[in-house]
Amino acid sequence: MGRLSPTVVIRAVAAQARCSIEQLPSFSFTGWIRPVSCPSIAAPLYSVSAFAERTFCLEFEPRDQFEQRLKKIEQIRALGQDPYPREFRWTDTPAMLVEQFGKATAAELEANKREVRVAGRIISIRLMGKAGFAHLQGAGKRIQIYVKKDAVGEKGFQLFHLLDLGDSIGVRGHLFRTKTNELSIWVEEIFFLAKALLPLPEKWHGLTDVELRYRQRYLDLLANETSRQVFVTRARIIQELRRFFDARGYIEVETPMMHPIPGGAAARPFITHHNTLDIDLYLRIAPELYLKRLTVGGFDRVYEINRNFRNEGISTQHNPEFTMLEFYEAYSNYRDLMDMNEKLFALLTKSITGSTTVKYGGSDLDFSRMERLSMREAIVKYWPREAGEPPTSETLASAGGAREATNRYNAWAKKSAAPYAASKGELTDGEWTGLLFETIAEDKLVQPTILYDFPTDISPLSKQKPEDPSLTERFEIYVAGMEVANGFSELNDPAEQERRFLAQIAQGGEEMPKQLDVDYLRALCHGMPPTAGEGIGIDRLTMLLTDSPSIRDVILFPLLRPESGGEPSGTSEAHGA
Repeated sequence: MGRLSPTVVIRAVAAQARCSIEQLPSFSFTGWIRPVSCPSIAAPLYSVSAFAERTFCLEFEPRDQFEQRLKKIEQIRALGQDPYPREFRWTDTPAMLVEQFGKATAAELEANKREVRVAGRIISIRLMGKAGFAHLQGAGKRIQIYVKKDAVGEKGFQLFHLLDLGDSIGVRGHLFRTKTNELSIWVEEIFFLAKALLPLPEKWHGLTDVELRYRQRYLDLLANETSRQVFVTRARIIQELRRFFDARGYIEVETPMMHPIPGGAAARPFITHHNTLDIDLYLRIAPELYLKRLTVGGFDRVYEINRNFRNEGISTQHNPEFTMLEFYEAYSNYRDLMDMNEKLFALLTKSITGSTTVKYGGSDLDFSRMERLSMREAIVKYWPREAGEPPTSETLASAGGAREATNRYNAWAKKSAAPYAASKGELTDGEWTGLLFETIAEDKLVQPTILYDFPTDISPLSKQKPEDPSLTERFEIYVAGMEVANGFSELNDPAEQERRFLAQIAQGGEEMPKQLDVDYLRALCHGMPPTAGEGIGIDRLTMLLTDSPSIRDVILFPLLRPESGGEPSGTSEAHGA
């Protein structure tokens, strides 16, 4: 539990004592009230006795600065300023002023003397006798302010002297240019908005500790403009995706996040319990089955930007909680979606970055076109020369062909220390094909590539190809060796869907469904028209368009292991990721 603001505590104490704030005993506030979790406090949390004790349970570092800044709160209050006021009416942000008046001359600013009211966080301050300068940061930009004692008055200038780096203030004044030609605000009034009891990071202009950046994202956003821009870009990506699908007649919907039966993907779910209904529920691993129910219900074009949860590993490409765009289009097939994806990704990259070529890591990714390879073709293309003659697509399609090719590859991999295609239990031909692709080809798909025609054995929700039932009308999009999208012609035959569900249940394992989703089969029995559907990973897409090496760089608050006392950040999981 965090500390409570002095203003909140004082008002609460006054309310409990049934008196005004002015009638309270004259305490010198030198500490926060102890949180309710402290066992040594017997009095109610907001009692006068508890307030008078003025002790701490939590001790934030650096302790000396914390206490020094804490003392200034009463000094600020003595000047008639509330250290934590309720509001500030602003007219502009620092970013708006820099954008609008960045090129205005001193003469133009003098002629127009427009009053501005601006709020921001102090990131630099210089005192010079009866005047001083500071920089306010807000909306990702900063602007200089000039504070003169004659302009703000005695109390205003005393307040300026009490300010620390990190404090939030508002100012009223007009724009001008200094002798060095820097755009500045001539301050006529200062409003105190929030006291920063803890200092900005020592290198606030370049916070580099990865662990600290993830755990205390608020500091990362203050210290690193690059980090801030990543999340601004993420928001723009989502806006552009909505614009793309809205313009094509799609309807955005919301489906449940708690499911009675996990489905729509092969993944281990998080489990929770509903007390009133006394039933276990599963956090959504995919919205697919609910969105297809809507297609049955007559929503021919539907999409959802959704949060999914999978109780699985963590890596630079995986986070247990992640965001996807999932959409379904009736009367279309997987090749229609392939064509649409080429347009979508080209438009999106051009809109976000200004070009269809994007730098990611050491590669220039060209989204103006996408190579298309079947899964079998990808295995043949990226088969290591040193491993001998590559298998043909016909060999991989034959009974036992994928297994034989994998065994031959593994024999070479053992001798050469190459990645090994490790299998668990008995695999089908289609599963051997998928395993071989993941081992030798997946990370080679650096340029945007559409990989299509997946084995039926690993595609339980996809429609089979009529000319080859061992394959399905399914595709995935790979960029920089990462899967960023997965789509297919949807299986709409309820009898075949039941058969595949039952096969999954019989297979067993933590990632497979444990019971039949009867209601989904009932929905299919009402008739789902030919439909194509797809999911696009928003997090990985953001990684690509912001040149971010880890998925944690593009999630505001990624899941981390709880902090342990004294663990050095260099050995933390953030560095491993």
